[in-house]
Amino acid sequence: MRYARHLTLDQIGPEGQRRLRGARVLITGAGGLGSPALLYLAAGGVGTIGIIDDDVVDVSNLQRQVVHGMEDVGRAKVESAADAVARINPTVTVEQLHTRLTADNAVDIIGGYDLVLDGADNFATRYVVSDACTLTDTPCVWGSILRFDGRVSVFWNGPEHDGISYRDLHPDAPAPGEVPSCAAGGVIGALPGTVGSLMVTEAVKLITGTGTPLFGRLLIHDGMAMTFRELKIIPDPDAPLVTAVDDGVSDACAVPSYPTVSPAELQSRLDVGAVLVDVREPWEREIVSIPGALPVPLAELQAHGADALPKDARGRDVVFHCKAGSRSEQALDAVGPWFAAREENAAHLDGGVLAWVQDLHPELPTY
Repeated sequence: MRYARHLTLDQIGPEGQRRLRGARVLITGAGGLGSPALLYLAAGGVGTIGIIDDDVVDVSNLQRQVVHGMEDVGRAKVESAADAVARINPTVTVEQLHTRLTADNAVDIIGGYDLVLDGADNFATRYVVSDACTLTDTPCVWGSILRFDGRVSVFWNGPEHDGISYRDLHPDAPAPGEVPSCAAGGVIGALPGTVGSLMVTEAVKLITGTGTPLFGRLLIHDGMAMTFRELKIIPDPDAPLVTAVDDGVSDACAVPSYPTVSPAELQSRLDVGAVLVDVREPWEREIVSIPGALPVPLAELQAHGADALPKDARGRDVVFHCKAGSRSEQALDAVGPWFAAREENAAHLDGGVLAWVQDLHPELPTY
């Protein structure tokens, strides 16, 4: 019998398994955290799983996003994830939402589910999820990962659940560039499995009505030290009442707009004297590099500004590039004031070295 090990648990049993079968669970993001969450929810017999993600599978995802394989590269993540669920448990209904969760659609989408597992990898979506869950009185199991560290909590509006939301944990979005993404900061491949499994455990407890969920508690996992600790989350008594999904966080989290150069335009810029500066780390340049790029790690530019630029870049237009575009924009933050007072211009390569490879040199490796 498929669910025999659940049925023998007094805390779940036949009634708990029926609740799992009748549950509708939405997962935001079919990525690092969404992958293990999908697999274990499906294996455990959750009846309906919604997957919302507007992204496609990239080869760099495969190190940690275990629902996808090489044959899925280029496919919509929701399609690939749905196929993985079907292989695990064909009795599960999968609702594919190949779109981005926004202030305009969040309440309608989340209101159709009993529970949300938020594995979003950006602050804007996390705040949208939080507000929509508050407005629809939907519980939310939240998780995040970066480098070797993970965090998990459970939010559910209302005094019976401590009345705590994600906004009590993070009242304001961090400044642009303050918290690196997984692409910029890295993440050990196994960490999403650890944190995603914890999220599913909390979800099963909520659905079956057993155990003590992480209401008002933040579970912090340090993978380097292999420790777990808890912090108490205190609700903000002066926090404004949520009356609508706030769509202003995206602007707060966005990096300022800077001039961009497409991969196709890059060579013509270099031909007329511009200098290309690579702000990535040395190990990244060993994987793939654009010929002629001058190496200046982002940290040096942030510490020393334009003084970190090599002599060859002085008195010439400069195009910065990184892996995908985020760090090169941060480089422009660091040197922008210097260029503003000069005749030379600074821009960055749209999409970074990944776009350059994809558009011009698909035979080269990516990461």
